[in-house]
Amino acid sequence: MLIIKEVSDKTSWEHFVLNQEEKTFLHSWNWGEFNASLGSKIFRLGIYDDGALVGVALIIKVSARRGTFLFCPQGPIFSDRFRPSVLNLQLLIDYLRDLAVEEGCDFIRMSPALENDKEGHELFKSLGFRAAPIHMHAELMWILDLSVSEEKLLKDMRKTTRYSIKKAERDGVRIIKDRNPEDVLKFNEIYKETAGRHHFTPYSLDYLKKEFDAFSPDDEIAVFFAEFKGEFIAGAIIVFYNGSAFYHQGASSSKYSQIPAAYLLQWEAIKEAKSRGCKLYNFWGISDECGNHPWAGLTLFKKGFGGFSKEYLPAQDLPLTPLYWISFIVEKIRKVRRHL
Repeated sequence: MLIIKEVSDKTSWEHFVLNQEEKTFLHSWNWGEFNASLGSKIFRLGIYDDGALVGVALIIKVSARRGTFLFCPQGPIFSDRFRPSVLNLQLLIDYLRDLAVEEGCDFIRMSPALENDKEGHELFKSLGFRAAPIHMHAELMWILDLSVSEEKLLKDMRKTTRYSIKKAERDGVRIIKDRNPEDVLKFNEIYKETAGRHHFTPYSLDYLKKEFDAFSPDDEIAVFFAEFKGEFIAGAIIVFYNGSAFYHQGASSSKYSQIPAAYLLQWEAIKEAKSRGCKLYNFWGISDECGNHPWAGLTLFKKGFGGFSKEYLPAQDLPLTPLYWISFIVEKIRKVRRHL
């Protein structure tokens, strides 16, 4: 018999998540702690089959001006022998409907931990969901297999990427890795400049600091800087979780733009991931092949290191009240304005 109840024990939660095929830090215990530190109400739900934990769902209550909703980031996650189906998802959705009423939410949003295919679309459509107007996290990702040697990784890179790494070394770029919370302040300075240059809304310093603080006690996060002539000209925040490294935040300065520091920075982060035993390096989001996409240049940069793409099912919404459509329209307009 399937039942749902909240999970309050970090060890049980992490043991389950770390033993599943899906590799995502967005369902880690610490991602929940991070969101709680931002003031969000979180619910860690366990799906049990005759007492055995067979699935988990991290649920975040998002309170925004456009509407209030329950959000499940890259989840739920089920055990490898207990795949998502109408039956077990319906149980979770019924639970979330009741929870949404209690919490005054207008809709439920899921970013499923499923590959983008016809079966996944039909599954959520049969449950009453519709495609969300925007994504919450990256849905098309670029991933590098780290199981090969460093020599093979270099060989499989685009020629210009390999050249840029060596040029940065010759130019005297130095890569610094640190776990000092004060380094988030230094990263934020470059990050704000990057946001202004590329016209996107950056995360706040409070957001970056709390993300670092949530993962740092378990040594699951590090800040990397590229230093040139005594100045930090590029930075990256890397999350290490469940055998994967995630390039979650990046920044670069326009000063010394002719110095390919970001290439060497990524290469050193990749080597750090290998030294930690990671099997995958996730460059996070990329765009499709559309050349005028805001992420086109970043996508070209990431693909230069070699690897493969993985596309998740787009975020799915289950409307619960008429107010959902206000949120839908606001997000649709926002997407158009950002040319995404």
